[in-house]
Amino acid sequence: MSELSVKNSQYLQAIVAPQITEKATFVADKFNQVAFKVRKNATKEEVKQAIELMFKVEVTAVNLLNMKGKTKRRGNNFGKRVDWKKAYVSLKPGQEINFVGD
Repeated sequence: MSELSVKNSQYLQAIVAPQITEKATFVADKFNQVAFKVRKNATKEEVKQAIELMFKVEVTAVNLLNMKGKTKRRGNNFGKRVDWKKAYVSLKPGQEINFVGD
């Protein structure tokens, strides 16, 4: 495999899934940002490159948040969901990512 395609596959693995929640749609409408669930070891640059490659849009900024997994209880047993990372991606004005498709 060429150097370019290896790097592209590394970038594309950084994104796990889009976050489609009430808060994410509010942020998308008000601030032109899109929320994604990303890998724990993903960097801002990897997320930016992956979004630009996948959706053919221009990214102005990426903000990453470490999300703590919830503690759950069932009877006397305690458990914890895994920690994960969220990315808020700011797009240039006039651009958008449509997950529904036309």
